[in-house]
Amino acid sequence: MIRFEQVSVHYDGAARPALAGVELTVPEGELCLLVGPSGVGKSTLLGTVSGLVPHFTGGTLRGRVTVAGRDTRTHKPRELADVVGTVGQDPLAHFVTDTVEDELAYGMESLGTAPDTMRRRVEETLDLLGLADLRDRPIATLSGGQRQRVAIGSVLTTHPRVLVLDEPTSALDPAAAEEVLAVLQRLVHDLGTTVLLAEHRLERVVQYADQMILLPSPGAAPLTGAPAELLPVSPVQPPVVALGGLAGWPPPVPLSVRDARRRAGPLRERLAPLAPRPVADPPPGGPVGEVARLSVRHGRVEALRGVDLTVRPGETVALMGRNGAGKSTLLASLVGLYEPASGSVRVGPDRVVPHRTRPAQLLRRVGLVPQEPRDLLYADTVAAECAAADQDAGAAPGSCRELVGRLLPEVADTAHPRDLSEGQRLALALAVILTARPPLLLLDEPTRGLDYAAKARLVEVVRGLAADGHATVLATHDVELAAELAHRVVILAEGEVVADGPTAEVVVSSPAFAPQVSKVLAPLPWLTVPQVREALEATP
Repeated sequence: MIRFEQVSVHYDGAARPALAGVELTVPEGELCLLVGPSGVGKSTLLGTVSGLVPHFTGGTLRGRVTVAGRDTRTHKPRELADVVGTVGQDPLAHFVTDTVEDELAYGMESLGTAPDTMRRRVEETLDLLGLADLRDRPIATLSGGQRQRVAIGSVLTTHPRVLVLDEPTSALDPAAAEEVLAVLQRLVHDLGTTVLLAEHRLERVVQYADQMILLPSPGAAPLTGAPAELLPVSPVQPPVVALGGLAGWPPPVPLSVRDARRRAGPLRERLAPLAPRPVADPPPGGPVGEVARLSVRHGRVEALRGVDLTVRPGETVALMGRNGAGKSTLLASLVGLYEPASGSVRVGPDRVVPHRTRPAQLLRRVGLVPQEPRDLLYADTVAAECAAADQDAGAAPGSCRELVGRLLPEVADTAHPRDLSEGQRLALALAVILTARPPLLLLDEPTRGLDYAAKARLVEVVRGLAADGHATVLATHDVELAAELAHRVVILAEGEVVADGPTAEVVVSSPAFAPQVSKVLAPLPWLTVPQVREALEATP
C-alpha cells in the first residue's frame, strides 16, 4: 500500500538530511508503528506519505514514495485526500470549521460525498469516538484531548484507505486512548485500512502493532521488523520492555502487561523482601499556590466546582482525570487567565490574586507552560527566544540558553521555533518560563511529543527545581510520569476533586491511572523501572 524507494529529504539550510536511505514497504491492512527519539524525522516521514512533504513544507525530496500506486511527488495533498487521511501533532492546525459536527462533515463535503452518506458517517464517528455529547460544541471550547478526538474523527469520516497519525494519543486520557486504539484496530482488522502511526507513548500502542519502523538517529536508515524483535535494540522502550531487560527475560520480549505478568514471578520473589526508596517529603513552608472553593464557568459550562488545592514549596503535584475534567482550567486560573465565579486563588509567598496582578509581576511568582507551547514563542530563532526570556525575567544573559542546552542538547541557536518538533518546542517553552525561576511552575501535558530520553531530562529538571524549593503542578495523562515524579496525585472529574493523596496510594487504587510496572508487579509497591533498577543494583 505504501512504498518508499531510496527516499531522502533535505531542508534548506539544514546541516544534514531529515531522512536518508529510506527503503521499506507498509502492506495493506496493517498497523505500522513508527518509533524513534525526538527530532529523528518521524513527522517528515509521515509527511512524505500524505504529500505534505515537500509540497507544503518545502525541502528537497529524492527517491520515490507511492501510496496505492500514486507517486506523492506528482500528486499534491488534495489529489491524495481520497486515499490518505492525516492527523498531525497539532489538532488546532487541522480545523477549518467552528463546531464539532461541522468539522466531522467538512472532509466529506470537500470530496462530494452524498448527503445521506455524510449524515450516517457523522453519527457513526460520533459514537465511535465518544463525541456524541459534544456534537454542537464550538471547537474553541474543547479541551486538548477532545480536540484530538475531533481531529481523528474528521479524518475517519472520509473512509480513507490509509491513515497517517502523528502522536494520536498524546493528549488523551488513558480511557480515551484505549477507545481510539480500539477504533484503529477495528479499521485495520475489519476494513483493511492501513495505519501508519508515530507515537512516543509506546506502552499504549506497541502491543497492537503488526510492524514497527525504527528510526534510531537523525539521518540513519530505518530498521523494520516485528516490535518484539526491534524493541530490545531501540533507544526508546516502553516500561514493560525495559523491565524485562532488567530482569534478564529471554526473547521474545513481552509487549503487554498480561504477557509480562506471566513471566514476572521470579522477579516478584526477588523484590518481595525489598521496598522502594521513599520519596523525600517536601520541606516545610507556607503555600506558594492556594485554591479555595474555586468555581469557574465557561459560558453555560461549569468547568470547576468547589475545588480546593494547596501547593507547598518543593512539592510536585500531578493533576489527572478524563479529558475535559477541568485540569487546564485549574492551571489557567492559577495564572489569572480566568476570573473565579466563586472562591479564591492566591499565588506566591505574598499570596497575590492572579487575575488582578500585572503579568510582569506575576511572572516571578507563577509560570505556565501551556499545551500549545507555540503560544509562548514569537521570535525567529532559538537564540532570540532565549535572549528575550533573559530580558523579561531580569536574568543574566545566557540563563535561558543554558536551560535549553540541558533539555535540548542538539538544537542550534539559529533554528526557527516553528521548525522544531512538538517535543522540542515544548522544551524550549519550558526553558523560557523557567528562566524567571518562579516559585510555582505549572505544566500542561508536559510530555506531549517527548520521547523517553527527553522525558528523563524533564524529570531531572523538575526534581532539581523541587530540591531548590520550587513547587510544580503538572496536568498530565502520562501515568508513568506521575508515578516517577509526583509527591501527590489529584484526580479531577466533572470539575470536582475526587481523589487527593500520595502518588503510590492514588494511582495504584485506580486501574486507569496505574503505571505498567505497578500492574506487572502487583501487589508489590513498585511503580517505576528506575525504582526496580535501584533496588536490584543495591542487592547482591
